[in-house]
Amino acid sequence: EADTNIAALKKAVAALERGMSGGFLQTDAAQILRRLVQNKQEMIDMDRQEILAFLSGTQSSGDGYAPASGEITGILKEMSDTMEKSLADATEAEEASIKSYEEMMSAKSKEV
Repeated sequence: EADTNIAALKKAVAALERGMSGGFLQTDAAQILRRLVQNKQEMIDMDRQEILAFLSGTQSSGDGYAPASGEITGILKEMSDTMEKSLADATEAEEASIKSYEEMMSAKSKEV
């Protein structure tokens, strides 16, 4: 799931950087990104609102402010970087646990 979310973020950033956000909004990656942003608890509410406004195609809050695509791109890049680091940390911890388990099993089998 983390890989899917990271891929959706990267597709959104690439689309924004190419100026093709309209086409991106029609993709499955946009729907994945929408669910991710809605469910991400550690996200600043204003950032969440800006991303959701972008994804809905309105990009305007009640006060008439419309975030620039550069701002949206920055938020998405930050989310992607954070998620990639979290995934790398989790993978590293899992690999260390597997190695520790294998060493323990090897030691136990030598005892027997």
